[in-house]
Amino acid sequence: MCGVLPRPLCRCDTIVSVRRPVLVSLACLTFLDLLSGQNPAADDDFHVYRDAPRLLLTPQRLRLLQRERERQSPRWEQLDSLITGGAPMAEPGFAWALYYQVTRQPNAAKQAIDWALLKDAAEPGVLRQLALVFDWCGPALTPAQSDRLAVKIETALAKPANTSVNDVRGQSARVFAAIALTDRLPDQGNAILGEIVQKWWRAQIVPQLAANLKPALPREQRYALYEMLHALRDNVKVDLRESAAGYFKDLPVAHLTGHYPAPFSAPENEFLIPVYLHDGNPDPTDAAMSRAAGLAMVAYDTNALESQFLQGWLMRDRFVMRGSLGAVYEFLWANPYQPGLNYDQVPLVFHQPYTGEVFARTSWDEDATWIGYFEGRLQLFRNGSLQTLRAGAAVNPVQVGTATVTNAPAQDAAKFRLQNQTLFVLGLAPRSEYAVEIDDQELEFLNTDAGGTLRVPTSDSADVGVRVRRRGPIPGGCESGCDKMIL
Repeated sequence: MCGVLPRPLCRCDTIVSVRRPVLVSLACLTFLDLLSGQNPAADDDFHVYRDAPRLLLTPQRLRLLQRERERQSPRWEQLDSLITGGAPMAEPGFAWALYYQVTRQPNAAKQAIDWALLKDAAEPGVLRQLALVFDWCGPALTPAQSDRLAVKIETALAKPANTSVNDVRGQSARVFAAIALTDRLPDQGNAILGEIVQKWWRAQIVPQLAANLKPALPREQRYALYEMLHALRDNVKVDLRESAAGYFKDLPVAHLTGHYPAPFSAPENEFLIPVYLHDGNPDPTDAAMSRAAGLAMVAYDTNALESQFLQGWLMRDRFVMRGSLGAVYEFLWANPYQPGLNYDQVPLVFHQPYTGEVFARTSWDEDATWIGYFEGRLQLFRNGSLQTLRAGAAVNPVQVGTATVTNAPAQDAAKFRLQNQTLFVLGLAPRSEYAVEIDDQELEFLNTDAGGTLRVPTSDSADVGVRVRRRGPIPGGCESGCDKMIL
């Protein structure tokens, strides 16, 4: 089946030997599934039939939050102390409206409504909060306030959508706005949701994910993505993951492993820092939203094995968010009663063939050596120091559990000696075929994935040599045979 696709699009990284040239990898089959998911069903219906609150607060989640208040759980006490203590909240509309839904205190709704009526909905972050206030504080809105707030949201929706295909925050805010106004604008809301699902997600994002065109779903917008996933599934029974199942299956583990091993101390709490490429110190806001994204992932699919590993990693008291930004998300999404698995059972090497990402560490201890390859860049975290390596910089092979990780060689050929390990060579040509010679084995060919990562499983031999060369045209033709390989 891979033969029906142009080679640049075929994601087959399974070993194909000279004697068996037609094996099809599971990754390639999943890629075909990705493409087949682009066409929406003819009976797609994007009308919203649920009663308010429609956004994020399903009846089950709202009951859980109200019980947390009755139990005076630590997460509730933290949020309650911030709100009642008059702390300046990072997202006032979101925070006060959630507090109102849990407590039904009129003053909480008043605070949220007063804030919303003074704000301009030009920015996606503000439009999202206006939609939440309209949806969550509906019973407390007077008819005049409801009309004023609805006009603000309608005006924002009437503006042309951001044409940037990777504007996840903007699209998510429009989903929130369309659902919030569904009683006033049922047909318009239906059209907006349909356009986002069919034209933006299925026709643009899914092909980008399949072809690994970057950045299809920027990691810093991962939380906005999961808010949109929740809102669409809860209200119109559309699961965006279905058209990109291979990408989403591994995303919880990719999210977990894509954090540096050492924690970062901020005034309010400790954070685990997600990978970043900008200069300077880590940003606690990015860390807070990365944790919020993980919590929302678990809530979206609590039964998946990958989610249970992520839950075990998240449910550590020292990383509970206590600041004015994170405490709201912590209370909304965290479920300490949800079982989690020990995250130290996650393999030390994670490889995502759909993106070419590799995250590896020598252990799950905080002083572990960590190596990461993402967005075409290679990073090394060791002894508390982060180093982003320039393109082509040589890196000595790093042994991580049963794997050896190194980057693409600068010389004409690469040679390695391994001890019962899998070899990961990073930064090679994407979707290209390489010849691999392993001691006492026949010559084999492997394909790199979309990110240029080559995975080389070795035999059970205790000490083997491995040679890697890129397969290419032979200068002067095939006079001496076409089994020569060049870089």
